[in-house]
Amino acid sequence: MEEINFKEKNRQDIFARKMEFSSIVDSLCENSFFKKRKHQVPLPSKETTIQILEDIKRVLFPGYFGKSEVNADNMKYYVGAILDKIARTFQIQIKKALCFTCEHESIDCHACNERALVITQEFIESLPSIQEALLKDVNSAYEGDPAAKSPDETILCYPGIHAITSYRIAHELYMRDVPLIPRIITEHAHTLTGIDIHPGALIGEAFFIDHGTGVVIGETCVIGNRVRIYQGVTLGAKSFPLDKNGKPIKGIERHPIVEDDVIIYSGATILGRITIGQGSIIGGNVWLTRSVPPFSKVVQSEFRQDEIFKEGAGI
Repeated sequence: MEEINFKEKNRQDIFARKMEFSSIVDSLCENSFFKKRKHQVPLPSKETTIQILEDIKRVLFPGYFGKSEVNADNMKYYVGAILDKIARTFQIQIKKALCFTCEHESIDCHACNERALVITQEFIESLPSIQEALLKDVNSAYEGDPAAKSPDETILCYPGIHAITSYRIAHELYMRDVPLIPRIITEHAHTLTGIDIHPGALIGEAFFIDHGTGVVIGETCVIGNRVRIYQGVTLGAKSFPLDKNGKPIKGIERHPIVEDDVIIYSGATILGRITIGQGSIIGGNVWLTRSVPPFSKVVQSEFRQDEIFKEGAGI
């Protein structure tokens, strides 16, 4: 009997506490960013977008991701079925993203529906070219790393390949002015790999990020073909020009240009709209804010042993 009364008392306490939540709920809703937005339309789902990303990886690398058994006999059926799923689900998320910046205030906006359909179709048509670029990235990783036993190992295991895959998918959407979704994709890869590539960067063929942790590639970076970078490399902005209100000016070119066949070793920091000439080598832990001509080699100053002074001599 005492136990029953104890449980009943707990229920009453919980009910009383719930009755006190109303003011907290009002405050949370009143201060929410969603309520302060101009358009009260649903945002694209981060969880759904990440699931679509995984499905896209399954069609770009059939047999490497997902649980299904893939072979030469069923591959076309497998890829076709997943593509159909991507087309249906991605169009909905893209439409929500477009509504986020649309001037109309209705989720049934005809212009967003039509544009989402076109973008989804164009994106699916771009998948073969994305796959072709990724195969060159994979070969670059395999050929550039003596620890890699096969190209398959780089696809399955290397964080650099995962980050580049996410980037190349996101970049196609970024180039079509899709809001939010490209950043969801690349920041998800950032979370998993420690590699931060903005979807607006322009990255050429056969790009290889070795190890990868701590790599940062900014929005307006331009990277040529056959470029190799190592962990801890930053391709960032030197400064952020401000407008009359003291806020950073958006959209200006503020990140480095890295030409073909450049190697940048671990810990290097390259800042501003400077050019690293073709075939150059940038050594580890170098801090660079000026352009260098083609085929340069930039390294830290050599270590120098200071003289030892005794009893104040020489000081």
